[in-house]
Amino acid sequence: MIGRLRGTLASKQPPWLVIDVGGVGYEVEAPMSTIFDLPETGREVALFVHYATKEDTVALYGFLREAERLLFRAVQKVSGIGAKTALAVLSGVSTDEFARLVQSGDIASLTRIPGIGKKTAERIVVELRDRVEGMALAFSGGAGGVAKDPVSEATSALQQLGYKPAEVARLVKEVAAAGDDAEAIIRKALKAALR
Repeated sequence: MIGRLRGTLASKQPPWLVIDVGGVGYEVEAPMSTIFDLPETGREVALFVHYATKEDTVALYGFLREAERLLFRAVQKVSGIGAKTALAVLSGVSTDEFARLVQSGDIASLTRIPGIGKKTAERIVVELRDRVEGMALAFSGGAGGVAKDPVSEATSALQQLGYKPAEVARLVKEVAAAGDDAEAIIRKALKAALR
């Protein structure tokens, strides 16, 4: 799988980008939130990538921030939502704003996102509300996917290990102490999870 691309931005024709990596041009679809923050063509970029395969196609979706990729993946877990709608969500609201809308159950604001009707918005709230607390912590990891603090880094790592975002948020809140690095938080959280 391809998880990250670093190369020259060869072409930018929303929603499509071409990233030249060592002479190979990777065609990547990206949300407007990423496209707005890209430099002009000819400059170097690094994107987090979601690699998707279907019966007869392979697609790459690119994101400047790890939080965007996390949201893209989370939204697609909602029944009836695919990549196109997930990109529309990212193009319509920031990751933090999305988390706030889901936590507050703001169906009206969610339906303003292109491709999201009332029933889909309701499904998003029902299916993601429990995860959104942990997702919001992970989203605060910072630009470029580099965590700003040990709590965010530990949260992301624990989710990668398969723990549910709400459980991760609870564990991290329970064990994190001032001055702990990410490794210490992860170790303490794993011990707490085994109790």
